Amino acid sequence: MFFNNKRIALTTALLTGLLSLSAAQAQTGKPLTIGAIYLDTQGYYAGVKAGVQQSADAYGENINLIETNAQGDISKESTFIDTLIARNVDAIILSAVSEQGSRRAIQRASEANIPVICYNTCISAKGVEKYVSAYLVGDPLEFGRKAGNAASDYFIANKITAPKIAVINCEAFEVCVQRRKGFVEALKQRVPGMTIVANQEGTVIDKAISVGEKLLISQPDLDAIFGESGGATLGAVKAVRNQNRVGKTVVFGADMTTEIAQELNKNQVLKAVVDISGKKMGDQVFAKTLQAINKTLPAEKVVQVPIDLYTTAAQGQGWLDIHQDGLP
Repeated sequence: MFFNNKRIALTTALLTGLLSLSAAQAQTGKPLTIGAIYLDTQGYYAGVKAGVQQSADAYGENINLIETNAQGDISKESTFIDTLIARNVDAIILSAVSEQGSRRAIQRASEANIPVICYNTCISAKGVEKYVSAYLVGDPLEFGRKAGNAASDYFIANKITAPKIAVINCEAFEVCVQRRKGFVEALKQRVPGMTIVANQEGTVIDKAISVGEKLLISQPDLDAIFGESGGATLGAVKAVRNQNRVGKTVVFGADMTTEIAQELNKNQVLKAVVDISGKKMGDQVFAKTLQAINKTLPAEKVVQVPIDLYTTAAQGQGWLDIHQDGLP
């Protein structure tokens, strides 16, 4: 029920990719082999994986997909990229583990004439320009601004003029740093009395719960928590519940999952979620990969993907109705 025009755009991109696939296969006379590296196998990355797999499966034996989970480990990512280079794959898809640490492996692939397509995270802008064929990302500043504006709406509606806010972050990744900057920028503009009282790492849900509970104990008058990722968001919500702060501390978060949608639907703790659909990302990544293989990509390497905002219980339920398989 959301983003019909954007869905049309994604379908157009996929059809363009199909034409690229046909041309590439006509030239080589063999199926294409694509390596895909995911940072995780749950939540958002599970959705990306599903989108890539569904697109690849649509062509049956025309695509050989070689996949792995880097688990946020640079050495695992580097080793797998070297394996893909040795296999002489036609392209590599990845969400880079580190802006700096992933550069050399991506450079090796590029120098082996294997196109690299990043999504969500990548290397530095200069590295993208030199070694990456396309980088698909939702503008992280705009992502954060959407969350900041949703928080502003909440504080203004509830006449909270000087809210105290804690951040549970994923700032090992540059996109998360930018999410926070956008969040603070938008919120500060509309609620100038706001204060960020803490900013601590908690990407994994178990750590996010622990961090959230400690923040709530040390800051008993905390008005809100901003979770920069799905794990941080759900961890913050669980921490609020565990510390009996429902009705006192709210959460604004990122990256929709089934549990997060269920929490939004309850409309008790979680008040807004900003999201980039994993499945839609996977669809578009696959289409761009085919274009890269056939050398038909546009000049602009950075491709902006849709950013969604959910702020009501009905929207949470709507997400659950659409994503009955649980994949974002």
